[in-house]
Amino acid sequence: MLNILVIGAGTMGRMHAGSFAKMKCVSLVGIVDTDLNKAAKLADQLDTKAFRTYEEAVQQSLVIDAVSICVPTPVHKEFLLKAADDKKHIICEKPLARTLTDAKEMIMYCSERDVKLFVGHVVRFSPEYIKAKLAVEKGVVGKPAVVRTSRGGKFPVASNDWYTAYDSSGGLVLDLLIHDFDFLRWCFGEVERVYAKSSRGRVYERLEYALVTLRYKSGVIAHVEGSWAHQKFTTKFEIAGTEGIIDYDSSKVVSVLTGQNQSNSGGGAAVPESPLEESSYYRELEHFVHCIKTNDDPVISAADAYKAMEISMAVLESIETGKAVTLNNNVKELI
Repeated sequence: MLNILVIGAGTMGRMHAGSFAKMKCVSLVGIVDTDLNKAAKLADQLDTKAFRTYEEAVQQSLVIDAVSICVPTPVHKEFLLKAADDKKHIICEKPLARTLTDAKEMIMYCSERDVKLFVGHVVRFSPEYIKAKLAVEKGVVGKPAVVRTSRGGKFPVASNDWYTAYDSSGGLVLDLLIHDFDFLRWCFGEVERVYAKSSRGRVYERLEYALVTLRYKSGVIAHVEGSWAHQKFTTKFEIAGTEGIIDYDSSKVVSVLTGQNQSNSGGGAAVPESPLEESSYYRELEHFVHCIKTNDDPVISAADAYKAMEISMAVLESIETGKAVTLNNNVKELI
């Protein structure tokens, strides 16, 4: 049995805690939140304990094998360092940190203390995205050439409205589009160059739009669109290659289509997803629990999470300067 403490009772904390509570091999030992009433309400629902601080939970002499950090980005580091000092394995929501300097320090800190660190890039556990990656690997589209992704929804509402504080959240790019940056790197390798435009600073602060062009060392060109200006959350992607195209739109009933170029016969094959399956978050967290128990390598490493941040930071630099930014891909070993 793996004993897990969840830090944060907001949206992601509820998602993590609810997932852990369903797992037979996990004991959810508590929920931590500075808003004790919010923590207590969630704890009552899941038959566990509530604490105002991490220290209070530790002082209760609870057996804690791992912590799940689901608080705002700027305080990830604070809790990670505490947990690592106590030799607790760590699951941390993305992005790992607000700056690359902090992210690198956090990764090294865990490594030096022989603590496992998992970063929650949930798209790697979404069935549609997994199927798309496998299709690319099998050569369904031939040689990939042009990719377009889109991800958007309402501006997120959270405690102290912290998403509006760009210096803390990194805005749309670091908090939302990082999902696509990680997925595309997973599929197509290292990014060579980025160029981006954003509405930030031009319109109402609670509406944001960004358009990013990524050039990969493999030759693939990707156009990544993000929006916090819509009511309904949707994601889309198109992966076009020399032999065909993969098309996905979460707003459609038939979500994933693969098709051949016009020179070939035949149409597209739909691959619908069952609404009865566990959520991608559940699968992600179940995978991390498995890796803690077995010492297996995770689907996404802490170094992968760092690289996704690195792309995000280059995009933010491009938005700020109005110029293309070339990435340094002389990757040093982080862990």
